[in-house]
Amino acid sequence: MLTIRDLKMTLGGRVLFENASFGVNYGDRVALVGPNGAGKTTLFSIILKQKEADTGVITRDEWTMVGHLPQEAETHGDETILDVATGRVDELPRLEQRLHELEKAGDVSSPEYLETHAKHDALNDAQVETKARKMLRGLGFREPEFDRKAREMSGGWIMRARLARLLVMEPDLLLLDEPTNHLDLLSLLWLQNYLKNYSGALLLISHDRQFMDEVVTQVHEISNKKLIPYTGNYTDYLRQREERYDAQLSAYNNQQKEIKALQEFADRFRSVASKASQAMSKLKQIERMELIEKPLAPRKPFRFQIPPPPRGGQRAVSLTNIHMAYGTHQVYRGLDLTIERGERTVLVGPNGAGKSTLLKILAGVVPFQQGERDLGHNAKLGYFSQHRADTLDPEKTVLDEVLASAPMMREDEARAVLGSFMFRKDDIFKRTAVLSGGEKSRLNLVKFLVDPPNLLLMDEPTTHLDIHTVESLTLALERYEGTLVFISHDVHFIRHLARKVLHVKAGQVTPYVGSYDYFLEKTGTLEDARAALTAG
Repeated sequence: MLTIRDLKMTLGGRVLFENASFGVNYGDRVALVGPNGAGKTTLFSIILKQKEADTGVITRDEWTMVGHLPQEAETHGDETILDVATGRVDELPRLEQRLHELEKAGDVSSPEYLETHAKHDALNDAQVETKARKMLRGLGFREPEFDRKAREMSGGWIMRARLARLLVMEPDLLLLDEPTNHLDLLSLLWLQNYLKNYSGALLLISHDRQFMDEVVTQVHEISNKKLIPYTGNYTDYLRQREERYDAQLSAYNNQQKEIKALQEFADRFRSVASKASQAMSKLKQIERMELIEKPLAPRKPFRFQIPPPPRGGQRAVSLTNIHMAYGTHQVYRGLDLTIERGERTVLVGPNGAGKSTLLKILAGVVPFQQGERDLGHNAKLGYFSQHRADTLDPEKTVLDEVLASAPMMREDEARAVLGSFMFRKDDIFKRTAVLSGGEKSRLNLVKFLVDPPNLLLMDEPTTHLDIHTVESLTLALERYEGTLVFISHDVHFIRHLARKVLHVKAGQVTPYVGSYDYFLEKTGTLEDARAALTAG
């Protein structure tokens, strides 16, 4: 279906791939992994012919229809969500226009014509609206939202509608770049189940470890400018990578011992007449060897011990009879909630249910119309928002910000923590004014970890982090001695940290004292996702 051989790609003067090769066959479910900046999205662009590699051969079966979901997308005009999902306003006319151009040029046997025709047929099918409605429901849209103007909705919802369109088209090869970024729990589980039964091939970029464990059967790692294949899911890949490293290191060490012994013999006896020929033979033996390169150790999570926060009272924070509305939209009416010291609580529920609003109420950053919010004794509160950057001094460097937050921390310790959160080399000397949104988010996260509150409220803390950094954060928070309330769609992260679940839905907050899996079992959430998959 797709074959890449001897690929070399240079970007900004840096070699991303060299002599890299891999293939995707019909029915394969492949995850592409590697640190941020390794070239995963660039490889997608090469496959889609949006970028041209320096050298290498890329071949695709001429009958293969390829569908691509980028990380970000916008919509224009007055198309509705259903229009986006069916493609009838923008995509279908674009495909028709391209077919006319290719037919006029007499190019009706080219792979592009065949693929364009297949996409056009898929969206021109009589059942396309029925399929689109099913996909939209599975991805969390309610029926009244099908006719809403897409431009009135957030980028995350538009991405869901575009994902629905892709699934309606059923490409032979589906390229998904971070498809779970904008999904709530139920939609994520629905997509997970859908892709497990998908008839086509899947090439996936994701930072969601649990999602990859459930969906993929192969992993290709971008490492040292090569694409290294592994069989199995993400957990299998981690084990095999460790085994591969151990085997390569053992082979390297054994060869080095052999070379040392041969060299010592040659050095000792080359001037001895009776042994000189043997000494020269040993040197030639070294020359004939195919030298084994010393393998790079697999990158591992950075282990950082969060300093103990000040001890707070038994009650960390409580809400009494909270009424909260945005204009005419009532979010909460008469909400009562108490968070006890030491609890590790995750807020789950559909997008728009009020999870972030509840976290903001707990943090005291939004006004409510009625009720009482009461912080516990000696509470030191920290609120981590995805969009919060106002605590950063625009004139300070990244390193200065961290050292100011933790005056007792040594500079080498601060550098190590920053390195684990993807601030490397000269990055730590950047002024915060020039940082991207993701960099500001990560820097704020580091500041919380080096000077922790005893009540930590976190909204999607794993956004902008790669898998290794998420693991570093998970390990740090597992040892955190304070109270944690967080929102996340990263199931691996939730499973490791949450000991209590608050299910937020339709203005109601229902507690489940137990793990995430206990919540799934009690609510039948997995069954709901499967039911949505089979619904007409």
